[in-house]
Amino acid sequence: MRIDVEFDGHGGVALRGWLYVPEASTDAVPGVVMAHGLSGVKEQGLDRYAEVFCEAGLVVLVYDHRNFGASDGEPRQLLNPWAQARDYRRAIGWLAERPEVDADRLAVWGTSYSGGQVVVLGAVDQRVKAVVSNVPFTGYPGVDYESALGSFDAIREELFDESGRGLADKGEVMGPITLLGEPGSDQEAFFGEGDASDLFLRTDESGASSWQNFINVQNAVGGDPTWDPGYSFSHLMVPLLMVVASQDTVASADLALASFERSPEPKLLHIVDCMHFAAYDGEYFESASVVMREFLLDHLTH
Repeated sequence: MRIDVEFDGHGGVALRGWLYVPEASTDAVPGVVMAHGLSGVKEQGLDRYAEVFCEAGLVVLVYDHRNFGASDGEPRQLLNPWAQARDYRRAIGWLAERPEVDADRLAVWGTSYSGGQVVVLGAVDQRVKAVVSNVPFTGYPGVDYESALGSFDAIREELFDESGRGLADKGEVMGPITLLGEPGSDQEAFFGEGDASDLFLRTDESGASSWQNFINVQNAVGGDPTWDPGYSFSHLMVPLLMVVASQDTVASADLALASFERSPEPKLLHIVDCMHFAAYDGEYFESASVVMREFLLDHLTH
């Protein structure tokens, strides 16, 4: 069963999405919180993952990030990773209070850009009991994550800053940034000639889509501290499943594999032999979603 839901994110911004509840559920069961990656909306494939998890007996919350899709927030199409991570924490709290859900058995799922966000959450939020990171953005090349003392602590402190004066609340806005090249246009696009269009141009059951072909960014690069999930992998407190697309050039497969190596046990790696956006479809989705389902069941129900 899928129902439309709304809850308050960081700063009271209304976030909207879907709640999937198993039909035969009578007792409180484990829950999973899911959100999309950079510029994405929930209709772009997240429903398919949520259905797999729900059919396995899990309650699943899928929502649009603030400023995107069905959720509120101004200006529209603004990506601020600090605010999005705060919203994940609000989503965890909202799901934990649902009568259908066992608050002691909660997981977070993220993909691409949010695949790094959920790793940060797994390192700082004790309510999280498992992390699924799908084709994730895991950091930047050339950074020495092993010897950067204090960087993780600074990120955790900033993420918990509720003063209203932190990086989740203000900062210079950059953009707009075009995502996909328009036919006949020579304007440079963020995703270049990759396989992004197959996902981003997808519509929902009614043929509609709330996706827009641009974003603005705030505190996604630079800043003090810099938003960089790479510092969090070695601090994970819970089991990690990472799905890596071996041909990924959007979220570097090499960086993802190096980040996985820094992660403590227990952890599980699943590799799909495709490019970044192909991982959401066909045989790659089929194989990854089964691994995700079994991982969640293993760590939330046993």
